[in-house]
Amino acid sequence: MMCAARRQSPDCHLVSLSTIDLHSHSTHSDGLLRPRELVGRAAARGVKVLALTDHDDTGGLAEARSAAAECGIRLVNGVEISVTWGGQTVHVLGLGIDPGHAGLASGLAHLREGRRGRAEMIAGGLKKIGVEGSLEGARAYVTNPELVGRAHFARFLVERGYARDVSSVFRKYLAPGKPGHVAHQWASLAQAVGWIAASGGIAVLAHPGRYPMNDAQRDGLFSGFKEAGGHGVEVVTGSHTSRQFHTYARYAQRYGLLASAGSDFHGVGESHRDLGDLPPLPEGCTPVWADW
Repeated sequence: MMCAARRQSPDCHLVSLSTIDLHSHSTHSDGLLRPRELVGRAAARGVKVLALTDHDDTGGLAEARSAAAECGIRLVNGVEISVTWGGQTVHVLGLGIDPGHAGLASGLAHLREGRRGRAEMIAGGLKKIGVEGSLEGARAYVTNPELVGRAHFARFLVERGYARDVSSVFRKYLAPGKPGHVAHQWASLAQAVGWIAASGGIAVLAHPGRYPMNDAQRDGLFSGFKEAGGHGVEVVTGSHTSRQFHTYARYAQRYGLLASAGSDFHGVGESHRDLGDLPPLPEGCTPVWADW
């Protein structure tokens, strides 16, 4: 999965991450750029190894792979799987997957079917507070009709003047306890990790700092992920603070997990970090690409 020229020592503090980005999204889920455009932007910014990790869908990988070959960068087949754990939604990245694997494809198709029902319920909740036409409005931002997500509703609400930006929409309308929040049962940790492993990939717990958990819950999540067969944790990512980089490096060491890094780029103006805009991993952890 890795270019021979980028094979590095596992001492992750020696590795420059500006050329590696293992978390990004295209219009096949909730990103703003088509797969080809995303790859082109990554190449222009000096990224040499890029993972496209759309939510519950691998449909953009073929286009991204073609563009990567033209741009001279290495594409890592990826996906970001929605998981329910402890009553909360968490995400698990699959890196180096086989998108044609029947078990993975079937599991993702089931999750996408659930997304359609959730979208209708979100629209119903927003309608109760006077927001009309939100489902149709969200669909106007969708390239993949199977993946109407919260980000698409957020863009519609910004367009209609309900909030100044996407982040504000999530806080005011889509967070737990707000009118557009819909609790949903996604895959289990064991299912998500199992699908990834069966398809030949590595399971990575995505942006753990985003989940509203106390220390006991977080330890439970890491323990459950490790027991399910998870291999890595996203230490450096767009939504983590500098302090959290070190916090989750320690979690990686404590639970014997590899460290990953990715911008979680969705689009300019909507993401904390641009493609390739990543600092070095903290000392002491082993990167997921150490033996690629």
